Amino acid sequence: MEFSVQSGIPGTQPSPCIVAGVFERRKLSAAAKAVDRATDGALTALLKRGDMDGERGQTLWLHHLPGTVAERVLLVGLGKEKEFGQVPFREATAAMTRALLQSGAERAHNTLTELPVKGRDLPWKAFQTVLAVEDGLYRFDEFRTGKKRPRPALKHMILEAGDEDQVALGERAVARARATAAGMGLARDLANRPGNVCTPVHLAEEAKALKKASKDLKLEVLDEEAMEKEGMGALLAVGRGSEQPPRFIVLQHRGGAKGDKPVVLVGKGITFDSGGISLKPGEAMDEMKYDMGGAAAVLGVMKACAELQLPLNVVGVIAAAENMPDGRATRPGDIIQTLSGQTVEILNTDAEGRLVLCDALTYVERLEPAAVVDMATLTGACIIALGHQASAVLGNDTALVKELLSAGQETLDRAWELPLWDEYQEQLKSNFADMANIGGRPAGTITAACFLSRFTKKYKWAHLDIAGVAWKSGKEKGATGRPVPLVMQFLFNRLGD
Repeated sequence: MEFSVQSGIPGTQPSPCIVAGVFERRKLSAAAKAVDRATDGALTALLKRGDMDGERGQTLWLHHLPGTVAERVLLVGLGKEKEFGQVPFREATAAMTRALLQSGAERAHNTLTELPVKGRDLPWKAFQTVLAVEDGLYRFDEFRTGKKRPRPALKHMILEAGDEDQVALGERAVARARATAAGMGLARDLANRPGNVCTPVHLAEEAKALKKASKDLKLEVLDEEAMEKEGMGALLAVGRGSEQPPRFIVLQHRGGAKGDKPVVLVGKGITFDSGGISLKPGEAMDEMKYDMGGAAAVLGVMKACAELQLPLNVVGVIAAAENMPDGRATRPGDIIQTLSGQTVEILNTDAEGRLVLCDALTYVERLEPAAVVDMATLTGACIIALGHQASAVLGNDTALVKELLSAGQETLDRAWELPLWDEYQEQLKSNFADMANIGGRPAGTITAACFLSRFTKKYKWAHLDIAGVAWKSGKEKGATGRPVPLVMQFLFNRLGD
């Protein structure tokens, strides 16, 4: 999909399609008024007949209007003008996208980016538009053998800048958004692949493919023997019950100055989670292929960083394993030693994500990070607390947590902070080891983060629990690509521009 940014008056230049907004009570946006003037009041006349009121999400196609050079005009309902903000803008853009993809339009002039959105500028609107359109374009047809869904006709979208001096800023935002969308696409593809295809070795192969495509990436992959030498007892314990060997992946993007400390991103890569000996219920267990959503997001971010040649040092670390029950699998009550030297009593083998992450979080100390952010589909408790709207964020550095919260607000890939008070650590006490791997039902998301915090004392760290946002269930089942937008905005903000 091609995007460009330009400034011009709608209706005065040839276009196969012009997209314009209408507020409730049939109030035309500025762009719609320009089209109305070019058509001798055709829009006003149509709206007066009751064809459209302007409610949120409404769309209306108009063809071959008199006096206009556009073959078709798409009107999009914006809702109440006084309530028009970030979320309504995104909803209107999504409604526009659905309508365009069902049409035969190959090229569209989108004037919604000219609409005023309180507190947001053209770069924000351009970024959100590209993500929304690319989300609508996404297809996952790798395993369909019959007739595949037809590709939409839409090939090019012009984003209206309003003022000429905004064009360059808009184009920069489009470039960033396209790379972010490409990263989301990779994350979605990986997570949507079944567990018999997307194994720990497959994740390592995908990392190799990224390295091959970019000279700015450096890759190291540790196999079981190398992990044994390192002493990664927790990661190896999780993978012991599977025929699929675990992998530890370190992918480095060196775009910043040689001496600059890197931002390290750590992803949980459980490519299928049966629960191990503490077997999960059978219902919806197929969705446990999404338990590597954190790893998928890390690879997506690294792809975007490489495509943009981001002038920042970023390291992606993935702890990948499959959690299965067999005769070699770890049992409830077993005690293991982690890379840090600390011991863990495993009370529930379905709390495996924190085990693979704890070795990764210890490993990254040697990278001397400026900051570490881990992302993981870690706890069902997070879904109970926050639903499917927000990720949970917890950490040992207030400024870092605020950076992530701010990035989430900017991208609408939002997060919400939960407390990480010392009192919660009491729930992880064990009679036989340094700690237990679970803290009981109360505050499950918080105690999981408390567990991770015991391995992050030497650097600034934040944890994103993405269990509620990494995929959708039901009719729209599939990976979302979150939190790639949040993390990319976090990195953009770190650049200070």
